[in-house]
Amino acid sequence: MSRAEQPSRRTVLAAAVAAAVTGAAIPATAEAAPGTEAGRADPDGAPAARVDYRAWTTFRDWRSGTARGTRPVAGARPGVVIGAPAGRTDYTDPHTGRTAAWEYATWTSPVHRLSVPATEVIASWNAHTPSGTWIQIELKGTYSDGTDTPWYVMGRWTAGDGDQDIRRTSVDDQGDGRSSVWTDTFAIDDASTGLRLTSYRLRLTLHRRPGTRTTPTVWRLGAMGSDVPDRFTVPASTPGLAQELRVPRYSQEIHKGQYPEYDNGGEAWCSPTSSQMIIEYWGGRLTEDQLAWVDPSYADPQVCHAARYTYDCQYAGCGNWPFNAAYAATFDGLQGVVTRLGSLTDLETLIAAGIPAITSQSFLAEELTGAGYGTSGHLMTVIGFTADGDVIANDPASDDNEAVRRVYKRREWENIWLRTKRYNASGKVVSGTGGVCYLYFPAHPSPRQRRALAAVGVR
Repeated sequence: MSRAEQPSRRTVLAAAVAAAVTGAAIPATAEAAPGTEAGRADPDGAPAARVDYRAWTTFRDWRSGTARGTRPVAGARPGVVIGAPAGRTDYTDPHTGRTAAWEYATWTSPVHRLSVPATEVIASWNAHTPSGTWIQIELKGTYSDGTDTPWYVMGRWTAGDGDQDIRRTSVDDQGDGRSSVWTDTFAIDDASTGLRLTSYRLRLTLHRRPGTRTTPTVWRLGAMGSDVPDRFTVPASTPGLAQELRVPRYSQEIHKGQYPEYDNGGEAWCSPTSSQMIIEYWGGRLTEDQLAWVDPSYADPQVCHAARYTYDCQYAGCGNWPFNAAYAATFDGLQGVVTRLGSLTDLETLIAAGIPAITSQSFLAEELTGAGYGTSGHLMTVIGFTADGDVIANDPASDDNEAVRRVYKRREWENIWLRTKRYNASGKVVSGTGGVCYLYFPAHPSPRQRRALAAVGVR
């Protein structure tokens, strides 16, 4: 994130889609995406559910899919692995130019019918990918008119970036004239037509070097579908919690100019910096050997490491949402998901159970008192609420670590996070970020944590 009010790469892509398809105002996609409709009520006064998150995580889940060369594994964290490969394929890495042969096997989920016919879907996953292995995640859906999408690639991912590994990447230029994939987000091109995605399947393809017995293991595969009407403001919520979690504080700004090959350096590292804060809150630590590549003169080398290992070579940035969640899950005992929340009440439910959240928001400098900057897309970590209900956030866009803890006015903060439309510095209507968040939590949550997660739709 840059402190300047600059359009993100995803905002530019969204604008191009809008101009080509509808000629209307910019739709919200990716980092500027519509989210849960906070506080919107139906005629009976009940909140309208606008998000459907479904994940496959149990041994029974993995047995329920269609396997071609994969097999489920039981244990403390059930998953799916390569059993007997289904075949071989050549893959030319677009970012290195190298072509290599890979054995592969696939697992395809059952059809999931969305309880919320969706304008957008974001997949996320947790996996172990030893050197020389990688996974591809795809989505195929059915539209509300009964026709199908193509298989869309939602990511090609591996934890490493060594000589035996491919480069982590999203895939551009995917669309069928009615929907498209923008970096990490499936989106209906023109939601005003009423077209929606009503169901989907996810497909995993697990790869390894031929002749080896090494295999990726996938523990969690899920997707979040949502459909939220556009709005510039959201209903005000009532404060219900005063509590603060002790989350480490890291500034992205002290890393300016460091490792510019990863999204031009630290000023753009809001996402990995936020991720590292919560990873360490849960006890995740990097070893000296893992950090040996970082210049020893740099403070907080783990932030540099997070930027490197969340980097999406196609997007040319560290802000790919599922890549951040997958990075968090490489730490022992952690899970990570991408979803949308509907209100600050949802965040209070999580904080009360000891679960902080990474949230995405966009705003002008005058819309968030005390921020001192405006942004077209920025990630920060919500760690608590004051007695007055104001939001306590670890904001990585701070001059140093000591300045990271901020208190933002509740009403201002909930609006910049949950809205889907806003005015930029030029007075143009652009997208808001719509309630998107990353949630990182233990692989084996406590009963209280499990209840809190279930309350916001994550199981």
